[in-house]
Amino acid sequence: MTDTMHAEPETASRFSEPTVAVAFGGGGARGIAHIHVIETLDSMGIRPVAIAGSSIGAIMGAAMASGMTGEEIRAHTLDTIGKPASALSRMWKAARPRGVKDAMEGGLRLGQFNVERILEGFLPEKVARRFEDLIIPTKIMVTDYYGHAEVACSEGDLRQAIAASAAIPAVFRPVMLDGTIMIDGGIFNPVPFDQLAGLADIVIGVDVVGLPSGVPGQPPTTIDMMFGASQLMMQSIIEMKRRAHPPQILLRPEVHQYRVLDFLKAKEILVGSESVAEQLKRDLDAAFAFFK
Repeated sequence: MTDTMHAEPETASRFSEPTVAVAFGGGGARGIAHIHVIETLDSMGIRPVAIAGSSIGAIMGAAMASGMTGEEIRAHTLDTIGKPASALSRMWKAARPRGVKDAMEGGLRLGQFNVERILEGFLPEKVARRFEDLIIPTKIMVTDYYGHAEVACSEGDLRQAIAASAAIPAVFRPVMLDGTIMIDGGIFNPVPFDQLAGLADIVIGVDVVGLPSGVPGQPPTTIDMMFGASQLMMQSIIEMKRRAHPPQILLRPEVHQYRVLDFLKAKEILVGSESVAEQLKRDLDAAFAFFK
C-alpha cells in the first residue's frame, strides 16, 4: 500500500525531450476538467513518466495510467454520467441495498453510500485492477483517518485505493484499506504535485478544487457551506505545498461555478473548462523551450 515509486526519472540530460509528470487534483465533479489535460498531452504526443492523483484525480489519473486516451475517457464520461437516465440507473444498481442487513448497517444517515460499489458501476473496464498492471507508475493519495496522515498508495489493489481516495466525507463511507480506515485523499493532499518532485523534468499540477460559489452577501446553504469551507482549507494546503515543492506548471481550470456533486453537468463542465487545453499547450511549449 505504501509508496514504492523510486525509479530514476528519465531526465532531459539523458534524452532529447524533457520528461513530464502530472498530478491530478481532487474536486468532485469539477475534476471532469482533467479530461482536457489528458487530451492535450495525447495530442502533443506526451506520455507522463509518473502520475499522482487525489479523489476524482485518482480516477482520471488511473484511467490514463491504464492506457486510456483522453478521447476514450471523454466518451465513457459522457456515456455514463453525461446522460442523466444512464447515470441514475447505474447509481441505483450500485447503491441499492443488497438485503435488509446491508440497508440498515450503521443506520440510515448521511455519508453511507458505498463508494467501492458505486465506482465499480462507473469505472471503465479498461482501468486496471492492480497497480502492477499500469503502464505508467502511479501514486494514489488517501488519508489515514485515525493515523492523521496522508498515504501514497502505489502497489496492490488499485481500485480499492481509488475508492478510498474518492471517499468524500459526509457523502461516502470510509474504505478499509489493509486494516486501516481511509478517506478522501484530498483532505491532506488536494493536488499531489509534491509526490512527483524529482521524478520528471516538468511537473504539472491540475487544481480543480476551485473556490466557494454563490452570491456574496447571500448566506450559502448548509451543504454549500460545508463543501465551501473544505475548499478554502484545501486551497490553503495547496499554497503551502506550492511554496515548498513548486510544480513547473500549475493549471486552474474554470470550474468555480460548479458544485462538488454536479456530475450530471459533465457536458457543461467540459465546455466551461476547455480553455485549459490551450493554456497547457502554451505552458508546455515554454517549459520545453527552457530545456533547449
